[in-house]
Amino acid sequence: MSMSDPIADLLTRIRNAMVVKFPTVDVPASRLKEEICRVLKQEGYITDCEMLEKGVQGTLRITLKYTADEAPVIQGLQRVSKPSLRVYSGSSDIAPVRSGLGISILSTSRGVMTGKQARAEKIGGEVICQVW
Repeated sequence: MSMSDPIADLLTRIRNAMVVKFPTVDVPASRLKEEICRVLKQEGYITDCEMLEKGVQGTLRITLKYTADEAPVIQGLQRVSKPSLRVYSGSSDIAPVRSGLGISILSTSRGVMTGKQARAEKIGGEVICQVW
């Protein structure tokens, strides 16, 4: 069975694993998912992301991050651009998430990056999701 929105599936798997406090979550791999995980790791929302299998699809194992009192670091994930309704934003139109407490992840012509990085480089792109 084919999946209509693999990025939403990634975000839902992370969200569900955080609710039940799983240390890791495995998702089907893709280059875009790897890049999203790279940004999440760079910004400190997850501990690690590694490729388990190098087959046709492969599997990504995402190690989730929790605070000292076992609360998840990621409080919320929201898919912005969907396959049925793409959302593009120019560099001056990228709004801060939760008054600067969260990040937006964009797919730009220079790769996947945060909204803050895109504003600094003065490039726009497709707003994939918001994390806080």
